[in-house]
Amino acid sequence: MISQTQAGQLYEAQKAYFDSGATLPFSFRKTQLKRLKKAIEKHETRILDALHKDLHKHPMEAYSSEVGFLYEEIAYILDNLKAWMEPQVVTSPLVTYPSSSRIYRQPLGLTLIIAPWNYPFMLLLSPLLGAIAGGNCAILKPSELAPATADVIYDLIKETFDPKYIAVVEGDGGVVIPTLMTYRFDHVFFTGSIPVGKKIMEMAVPHLTPVTLELGGKSPCVVDEKVNIKVAAKRIAWGKFWNAGQTCVAPDYILVHQKVKAELEDALKEAIISFFGENPAASTDYARMINDRRFDTVASYLSQGHIIHGGQTDKATRYIAPTLLTDVEWDDPVMQDEIFGPVLPILPYTDLPQAIQAIRKLPYPLALYVFTNSKKTERALIDQVRFGGGCVNNALVHLTNPELPFGGAGYSGMGQYHGKYSFDTFTHPKGMLKTGTWLDVPTKYPPFGNKLKLLKKIM
Repeated sequence: MISQTQAGQLYEAQKAYFDSGATLPFSFRKTQLKRLKKAIEKHETRILDALHKDLHKHPMEAYSSEVGFLYEEIAYILDNLKAWMEPQVVTSPLVTYPSSSRIYRQPLGLTLIIAPWNYPFMLLLSPLLGAIAGGNCAILKPSELAPATADVIYDLIKETFDPKYIAVVEGDGGVVIPTLMTYRFDHVFFTGSIPVGKKIMEMAVPHLTPVTLELGGKSPCVVDEKVNIKVAAKRIAWGKFWNAGQTCVAPDYILVHQKVKAELEDALKEAIISFFGENPAASTDYARMINDRRFDTVASYLSQGHIIHGGQTDKATRYIAPTLLTDVEWDDPVMQDEIFGPVLPILPYTDLPQAIQAIRKLPYPLALYVFTNSKKTERALIDQVRFGGGCVNNALVHLTNPELPFGGAGYSGMGQYHGKYSFDTFTHPKGMLKTGTWLDVPTKYPPFGNKLKLLKKIM
């Protein structure tokens, strides 16, 4: 836990380091990204062990979604950073002649990055890549709800970076974050729940600190009658039950055309069994709830509808089986709150406008998935529903493309990151216009006389 005095000392040390200009050169940023990659490689086994301890993640799942994900993003940033840092030449209006215009990407300064517990390693270090690439200093707050991973992060960062450049602060977020945010950061990047996101924004307001909020919501999965049901079921089940449903962009519920509802339900059951066996509790490939509080919340949803598959629980191991629910009502709690667990409600629809209207009654989701072979259906959902991002005939994988922005809309968040969008988030576009002195057009100077007619022609 950090005291107010310690927080102040750390803040002032980072401020002095940033003001020194040390973080500005391309060579410095490139070196720091490479150092971070080497540190992750050094601690890789310990990272995977910590993720298993905190969430029971299989090494395959942990590597692909947390470690390998970062390796790929680091490589992408290193390949493109020099070009991103180059001033962007833009055109200049005739009235400014003889002038040229450029946009310079300037580091923001001191940044605070706050991570959640569901992907406790990747969701802290992925924003950090943007902060480093942008030439900033950073204070990192890992989630105390994933303590094993937080300990690894602390050791990794401490041995890799000077704390006046990048530091980790551990402890209870309810105490640590308000302590840190008594100081003015140039940007705060938060990933987590909507209620906590609102508190982060409230603490940022007195300082006029800009924030990126990566939140969540009820991400719908629409399945129409014109699709390969077996393939759709496998991809939906994979996306939903990855990390036991504790993914901010997991399919939260299915809206399926009534003509293929029964067929989809059977295919989902087959997919779950093929992934985790008849008894997923015995599968080494299936994760667990992060803590008892989350277990109790998700388990309470099991009574809100008819269970057609799964439903088994074991509080001692925080196990909830992959579960399919039918006969749920839109006003049930399971359809009001983000589930964030391995419970998947399935609701029928008769025509697409009905499905779209149903989705619109809930706050804008972080993701939307549509399974269809109809371009008309695809375009209707993309055009008529507000959401952060998503996939057609797939789930989750839009996160893996660094060319795509990742971020929410409305209650699901604000701001984007990944790839260049991370660099843009952690830099300020400074517009500069440079005018030659070899010609000084007199039109703009008083006395104006009858110059208005000439000005109208020029403009």
